[in-house]
Amino acid sequence: MYLTYLDSNSWLVEIGDRNILIDPWLVGSLTFANLDWLFKGSRPQERPIPEKIDLILLSQGLEDHAHPPTLKQLDRNIPVVASANAAKVVNQLNYQQVNSLAHGEKFTLNGSVEITATPGSPIGPNSVENGYLLKELESGFTLYYEPHGYHSESLKKIAPVDVVITPLIDLGLPLIRPIIKGKEKALEVAKWLQPQIMLPTAAGGDVTFEGLLMNLIKPEGTVEDFRSLLQQHNIAAQVLEPKSGDRTQLNLQKRAVSVSH
Repeated sequence: MYLTYLDSNSWLVEIGDRNILIDPWLVGSLTFANLDWLFKGSRPQERPIPEKIDLILLSQGLEDHAHPPTLKQLDRNIPVVASANAAKVVNQLNYQQVNSLAHGEKFTLNGSVEITATPGSPIGPNSVENGYLLKELESGFTLYYEPHGYHSESLKKIAPVDVVITPLIDLGLPLIRPIIKGKEKALEVAKWLQPQIMLPTAAGGDVTFEGLLMNLIKPEGTVEDFRSLLQQHNIAAQVLEPKSGDRTQLNLQKRAVSVSH
């Protein structure tokens, strides 16, 4: 398995001989409802579009996950797996193969990778977006992705999971609960899933953020703090922090399968 971090929430995952592009923001700036004064993300140079993409995987319908300028640059014939809200975005852009997954539903990519939607981040009072479990069918290796740190207890049923991509630090607004939950929630999911490797997402990469919202958002903790937290709780997961744009090979070990009688 190989991972390439493409800044913010964006990843290229090579699994089961397939290339899966997750929550891509590769070109242009990142804003919400074109309110640059409130929030704007910029990068010194645009990311090149990966040459081979077998699937686009979208966890949420907001611009930092379903980024319209990037989606307009991608081939509309690439299959998409998306939350209901993200599916609306790509349908409006005339993507031809859109698979909207409700929680618990599965999609199999070319007989090699099984993708299961899990409950993710609440958006508003009545909408819960998606996390995803990716399983390489030949090896059985698994990867769990959730970009805001909202982890359903239903995940306990799928343990162990080999790789977890989720926030490892908190990002919050004054007097408001964290908008991105890291630290304690990442520790909790590590206890549930017993991963071999954990990687941070959502707050990093070769990007610059500005605007009123960024003056209020306060990060709490560091990735090194999280490593120490794992050690304190005797959790053996390795925490990797890949450099933006670097292709990282994950060295995973087969686990013994216990059989109950």
